[in-house]
Amino acid sequence: MKKIKLAALALVCGSIVTASAQDLSSITQDKTTRIVSTLSADNMEGRASFTPGIEKAAQFIQNEFQRIGLKPVPGEDDLMQSFMMYRVSPVEKEVKLNGKDIKPENVFAITDKKELEWKQKGKQKVVTIGENDNFRTSLGELNNQQQDVLVLVHPKHEEIFKRYQHYLREGSVKQKLGESSSKVFVLTDQAAAKKYKLEVENKIEKLQLTNVAGMIEGKRKNEYVVFSGHYDHIGIQTAVDGDSIANGADDDAAGTTAMMMLADYYKQQPQPERSLIFVAFAAEEIGGFGSKYFSEQLNPDQIVAMFNIEMVGKPSKFGPNSAYLTGFERSDLGPLMQKRLQGTTYSIHPDPYPEQNLFYRSDNATLARLGVPAHTISSVQIDQDKTYHTVKDELEQLDMAHLTNMIKAIALASQGVVNGEDTPTRVDKSQVK
Repeated sequence: MKKIKLAALALVCGSIVTASAQDLSSITQDKTTRIVSTLSADNMEGRASFTPGIEKAAQFIQNEFQRIGLKPVPGEDDLMQSFMMYRVSPVEKEVKLNGKDIKPENVFAITDKKELEWKQKGKQKVVTIGENDNFRTSLGELNNQQQDVLVLVHPKHEEIFKRYQHYLREGSVKQKLGESSSKVFVLTDQAAAKKYKLEVENKIEKLQLTNVAGMIEGKRKNEYVVFSGHYDHIGIQTAVDGDSIANGADDDAAGTTAMMMLADYYKQQPQPERSLIFVAFAAEEIGGFGSKYFSEQLNPDQIVAMFNIEMVGKPSKFGPNSAYLTGFERSDLGPLMQKRLQGTTYSIHPDPYPEQNLFYRSDNATLARLGVPAHTISSVQIDQDKTYHTVKDELEQLDMAHLTNMIKAIALASQGVVNGEDTPTRVDKSQVK
């Protein structure tokens, strides 16, 4: 019995020594602060897609990748992975419901059509989001429907309705035109649409989006490990106390900073066994188009794992130096990370907010749908966070010691996958929505 205990002790001590042996001295709070403060500064203007602010942020990330010495990813000539999209912006909205005119500010449409003209004798389905329904859940279900839908939204949901309308005021983004169904949302106390008529006119523009992506080639150069974070945010909002810039410090300057710091860290290590890709995704906030495009450029069977990082600037509910992994049960990447963190002050936990559907709300979802063990690391207490998607998401709200420690934790937790010792199980594609 004593020999068994000694052997077990030796095994634990071995894991502590292995974790501690990694030199994390290059990951400092000063470096972390420099990057996250630059990305979340007022002069980035909230990093909304298709704005000068997002272009400035992309240039900064590219310069950092060049300084670090990253190479372009396969199929690209440089670190900017650019692609074209269509922006569909509302010009005019006229809706009459049961003989009553609806104000334009109580209407928004999700469509890829230049014009919509609907009457009650049309083929549209009518759906009601009632007082006790979950607006976000209902929206997700409607977006998966293939037919045109007129959606009547109870006034109780006015706040979140107006938030979506504000996002769409600058235009919704589409990969293709004319192939999707349309959804028109009307904020009203009317519970039925016995008679309706609506006309929607949009402006269509062809515009560019850009991921910033670089690579460290490994010994097994066709086996990829992805580290990612989205660098866009929601731009200029309604002013609160004179401040209209949604700086997006935690969402997701913090995660983008972590990804960039990990690129710098791994570039200073010996050549990794597997190739490492570091990518700052565009357009997560308006539909995850950056990660969708990225996923189409590589063979998903060659991607061993994805460590997507989002909102790691504030302590989690599990205490200091802790984070959680979305979709923890969908592969064994989480347990592999936990194993690497044994004997350290850091810890990774299953997602404590399953009702928030976080696994599908970040850039990991696209690759997870293709079978990649792609998960998001986060620490935000999303059920209590008061600055999410507001002008209050500022640098001063972040715990810089925690953010720096999260970067160190991910460096330790990812080591086994990077050096080829750990290979996580694949996500069951049939179980992913």
